[in-house]
Amino acid sequence: MTANTAPVLLDLAPLGAAHFARIEDKVAALMRTRESVVAMQGEALLPLEACIRSAVRPGSTALNIITGPYGETFGGWLRSCGAEVITVTAPFSGAVSPEQVAEALRAHPEIDFVSLVHAEAATGNTNPVAEIGAVVRAHGALLMLDAVASVGAEPLLTDEWGVDLCVIGGQKAMAGPAGVSAVSVSARAWERIAANEQAPRRSYLSLLDWKERWIDGGRAVLPHAPAQLEMLALEQSVDRLEATGLDGVIARHRGAAAATRAGVRALGALAPYVVRDEDAAPAATTLRAPDGVDARDIVAAALAADATVPVQAAGGALAEEMIRVNHYGLAADRDTVLASLKALAAGLRALGAQVADDEVYLKAAGAAWDAVIVD
Repeated sequence: MTANTAPVLLDLAPLGAAHFARIEDKVAALMRTRESVVAMQGEALLPLEACIRSAVRPGSTALNIITGPYGETFGGWLRSCGAEVITVTAPFSGAVSPEQVAEALRAHPEIDFVSLVHAEAATGNTNPVAEIGAVVRAHGALLMLDAVASVGAEPLLTDEWGVDLCVIGGQKAMAGPAGVSAVSVSARAWERIAANEQAPRRSYLSLLDWKERWIDGGRAVLPHAPAQLEMLALEQSVDRLEATGLDGVIARHRGAAAATRAGVRALGALAPYVVRDEDAAPAATTLRAPDGVDARDIVAAALAADATVPVQAAGGALAEEMIRVNHYGLAADRDTVLASLKALAAGLRALGAQVADDEVYLKAAGAAWDAVIVD
């Protein structure tokens, strides 16, 4: 990019408190909440850890729901806060059920905090938050939700679902920045945090500092120099969602997931890792490699055929068996999905696998897309 075409990123007008507050209000509208929303200057792991360390105290009993790697991370934070952690785990090929959560709450009535990931892009599954939220609210526990991979890709009704702490990031379905995130905090959660003597203070992780120095003062004076570029990018991504129409953006993500799953089934050799369609996340589709074939080799061969497609191998213990097709943000697009399928087909053929002719799986994928996206 030459100097003549580069965007102007320096010498911008200051981002004042009123503008910062307006951005938070736009984010609150996107999250469908009337509760306090704080935009935080870091990737979404920052508010996620801040929520746990603020609301969980020694002697707490927390229910941690694991359907992917982020749920596993939450368990470590909860234990480091001195909480007893009860774990409900679902196979990464599916989702957790409200009945599983209800059973855990009945068995442990002392549970006062529940942590849940809405959608796990890393494993390609999504959880039924509305139903789980109803169960948690009836029990009386606080519910923390990681909605980073779901916001913009599927409905997020923070207040209606009874979510007390809800964290989003802009870098996935919103097609926005990664360096800023936001958390909504319910009145119940603020009460719990204020009563926690172990809640961080004078810390980057402190939600109470934000409340006392920003919210309680009417959001009139910023407590720090804001991450200006990231905040402006977050605002633009929210504005673009509104201008495009959130329902349409959600439909594109659903269409991309449906097309990818249908195309893979028609292709052969690969199979959706998440078994049931209703458990599949709209932001990303995970695939199971054939027995005896390393998923990383398939990805490498696919990228050799087309280096532009959003296809990658899974991380950690799943790297040998799982392939991930990302179709969030601008990649929630018919042509991108079809290109990803063609690259995977080429990669499989290069490795000697038998797959369907291009017209067969591309027709199946296109029909699945068209069934969701009706012009």
